[in-house]
Amino acid sequence: MRDIYDVILAPVMTEKATVDQELQNVYTFIVHPKANKAQIAEAVEAAWDVQVKDVRTARYAGKARRSLMGQMNRTAKVGRRPAFKKAMVRLAEGDHIELYEVG
Repeated sequence: MRDIYDVILAPVMTEKATVDQELQNVYTFIVHPKANKAQIAEAVEAAWDVQVKDVRTARYAGKARRSLMGQMNRTAKVGRRPAFKKAMVRLAEGDHIELYEVG
């Protein structure tokens, strides 16, 4: 990966991810599918000037879905949700990331 923004694609702001941020200092990101843990740690450290303690990753397969238009039609087109890779990054004690600044 050339750039940190090639590795980190987007932050995950779900209810569980927010609880992990507050209680365990773990931040969750959608990352490039070919990025490894070392590249993810380097990208987070370079982007936010923090110290990464641990990186966990998980791959999610794309699921089949049908289009909602013409639900009654038996020839509804079948598509797929995209597959993605998620990384949970634990920061050193005292470090934090301001993903969305308020104010």
